[in-house]
Amino acid sequence: MRVCLLTADPGHPLLAAVTGLLTPDHRVESLDPGAEGPGPDLSSLADVYLLKARTPRALALAALLEEHGAPVLNSATATARCQDRVAMAALARAAGLPFAATRSVATLGELAAAGAPDGPLVIKSRFSRRRDLVTRADSAVRLRELAADWAEEPVVVQDFTPNSGWDHKLWVVDGQLFAALRRSELAPDGRGPNLPLPVGELPASWTAAALRVGEVFGLEVYGVDLLDAGGGAPLIVDINAFPGIRGQAGAPEALAALALRTAVRGRTGGAGEGKAGEGKADEGSAGEGSAGERKVPQVSEK
Repeated sequence: MRVCLLTADPGHPLLAAVTGLLTPDHRVESLDPGAEGPGPDLSSLADVYLLKARTPRALALAALLEEHGAPVLNSATATARCQDRVAMAALARAAGLPFAATRSVATLGELAAAGAPDGPLVIKSRFSRRRDLVTRADSAVRLRELAADWAEEPVVVQDFTPNSGWDHKLWVVDGQLFAALRRSELAPDGRGPNLPLPVGELPASWTAAALRVGEVFGLEVYGVDLLDAGGGAPLIVDINAFPGIRGQAGAPEALAALALRTAVRGRTGGAGEGKAGEGKADEGSAGEGSAGERKVPQVSEK
């Protein structure tokens, strides 16, 4: 099989581990969506593309590949659903997911001009991207400080939810869950390293919400940021398509296996289109590739 990584960073730990698992039995190549020069040879497409990029150019390239029959993980459409945080919140809440109430403001400068907030706010860039804005503001002074650097930035606002200061990071690869604890990016000392969090210790309502996200958004590789809103109730504050999933035993194996299965489905004309609300293509696939397992299914080229 030919597996192509759509990314500017093929050496990312997750992708490097997947590459190591798939070669030499399969061919793994990479394509930087932001690179100058001719695009991909549409007459010789890879069997599957892994979209670990979210720029407009990357989404356009993924959509072009899909138009020519190539399967992409995640699809361009599903990835785009996680880019606009206003649309993300609306889709999640309409589906009954416990997503934080989110409102949009045209610019941060406009928010600062409105004066002191009624209570602590979490402010995020409306459009998710590398080095976007995610911060807390409790006062008019803080809002003015932010506006000095981000005055024209479109933002979304969520009321700050009192919590332990730890984010629960849940990742899903083809229905298989992984989890960790990490200091909130709102914490004054920064995030710090991920800490192990056995999936079996999570409340059932949390894992159910994380898995439901994949169905609603049409995602197969994604992350969900959760807070304990009190009494163990989950509150989703963000959703990410194809996150890094660093340091999670079994995640590279699950992704490598998913890539090969998707490539086979693509060859037989059964690749999914990433439509919101679609179920899994393969029943029982969520249990494949248990944590720590290094074996990846070998797929015949015939």
